[in-house]
Amino acid sequence: QVQLVESGGGLVQAGDSLRLSCAAAGLTFGNYIIGWFRQASGKERKFVAGVTRKGANTYYTESVKGRFTISRDNAKKMVYLQMNGPKPEDTAIYYCAADQRFFIRTTVPEYDYWGQGTQVTVSS
Repeated sequence: QVQLVESGGGLVQAGDSLRLSCAAAGLTFGNYIIGWFRQASGKERKFVAGVTRKGANTYYTESVKGRFTISRDNAKKMVYLQMNGPKPEDTAIYYCAADQRFFIRTTVPEYDYWGQGTQVTVSS
């Protein structure tokens, strides 16, 4: 059974830093692209960042470029999202997701497996 479990969310002040983690189990981790998505209250789930299978390539939505960094450790089956300088508009539930294709995709239906999410709240 595939499991993706996010952690590291919480309440943070704008300008501080936060690191989200995603632990994977039940899949050949290195065969999956991993993406981070977020969903603000009352809004649709949107792509934040993605990392290719071996971590060589990453892709970010424009609003987080230069502030967020996605990385992965295949030996530990972990993916991270380092959030530097978060803003109140980054407040959302953050989800990690796994996609068995070869290129980073940015839409929800393209991902095969999802975690339950972790809440991030950024206060001003």
